[in-house]
Amino acid sequence: MTITPPDPTAEIAPAGFISSQQPLGQPAASPPANKRLLPSLLAASLTLFATYGGLISILLPVQVALLDPAHKVGNLAIVTTTSFVFTLFAQPLAGAFSDRTRSRFGRRAPWMVVGAIVGGIFLFGLGSLTDLLWITVFWVVIQVALNFVQAPLTAITADRFPRSKRGGASAMIGLGTQIGMTVGVMLAGAFAKQLGVGYAVFGGAVIVVTLLFVVINRDRSSKNASIEPFRWGAFFSGFWINPRTHPDFFWAFTARFLLILGNFVVTTYQLYILTDYIKLSLEAATGAVITLTLVALVPTLIAIVVSGWWSDKAGRKVFIYTATVVMAVGLAVPLIMPDLTGMIAMSVINGIGFGIYMSVDAALMTEVLPNEGGAAGKDLGILNVATNIPQALSAPIAAIIIGFLGGYPVLFVFAIVLAVLGAVATAPIKSVK
Repeated sequence: MTITPPDPTAEIAPAGFISSQQPLGQPAASPPANKRLLPSLLAASLTLFATYGGLISILLPVQVALLDPAHKVGNLAIVTTTSFVFTLFAQPLAGAFSDRTRSRFGRRAPWMVVGAIVGGIFLFGLGSLTDLLWITVFWVVIQVALNFVQAPLTAITADRFPRSKRGGASAMIGLGTQIGMTVGVMLAGAFAKQLGVGYAVFGGAVIVVTLLFVVINRDRSSKNASIEPFRWGAFFSGFWINPRTHPDFFWAFTARFLLILGNFVVTTYQLYILTDYIKLSLEAATGAVITLTLVALVPTLIAIVVSGWWSDKAGRKVFIYTATVVMAVGLAVPLIMPDLTGMIAMSVINGIGFGIYMSVDAALMTEVLPNEGGAAGKDLGILNVATNIPQALSAPIAAIIIGFLGGYPVLFVFAIVLAVLGAVATAPIKSVK
């Protein structure tokens, strides 16, 4: 009788067993993380969020402002709100599809590749458009496509890392997010007068880096995996996570929603804050956005690196509490100093706070999934809706506050209140320290 030794790589994770082997007919599983995966997550996150940062902070607002300077605030709200309607279900849908995908390339890779190619192609065409309708159409397609990259990428943390190692993975994603936003804003600023070239650079980068990611970090084939069939009714009903049955998931969703909204109501309109509140010219404001991003980079990166790995030992929640206090202080500075110096101070302080939050957020989210993470892709996609909705709603909410409820000072106060409420919503989470 031969006794098969236990697989030394096996360890329980919410998405199932992380193992170097997968028996035929078992639920789909991914190989354990290797040395290439952490830097690959950094590179993929950096590229994706460089694209988000460059487009949202510089290229899209400049393109919209050049169309009709007098109505730029409302027009930007139209574009982003329309994309919100179409992208609301994009990440959960991408996650749910990838959970059930049978292919020789695994579950996540096919959707990442398709999303990158479609998003990249439409980015190549966006810069030449001069009609608000077509800009909106292209922006919707790009946002949906990039969501089909982001959702499977997010699920890889739950697929391949055990709970005890997710702080490091979360820190890598946080580093990629912050560095990417900085690089994206700098690149976009350099191409502010060449919108077509700028959009093409980001589109090409998304395609190339995504293809490299899936080739270097090959998933196990899921062709023979036993996978539950996809049902639309179950998918839509899955958006209702009973707060009584899964309270931690509910509070994690709420906390992320509030914190992201508090951050983005300010950052989405940062260019217009500089032109209309600080009174800079459009050209000077474009350069100032790059300055604000650069001054925040180093302290934010330090906050991410220290907080991510430290949270594996000290717990996640204390870092979220700290982050919200720091963010609230930073957002208050422009109310006291309504000049470029005040904006620089806000960027540094708020960047540290948001960096602390981002460093532990991804890890915390994988630890509150319903049903032991049995549908990690879909459920993490639902949690990512708590990122997408605030980003989309930030423009119309900010437009209403700026136009009718007191202007930019009230916008900063509103952001501070949301940050504090995000900390309050974190407190009831019991399954995470």
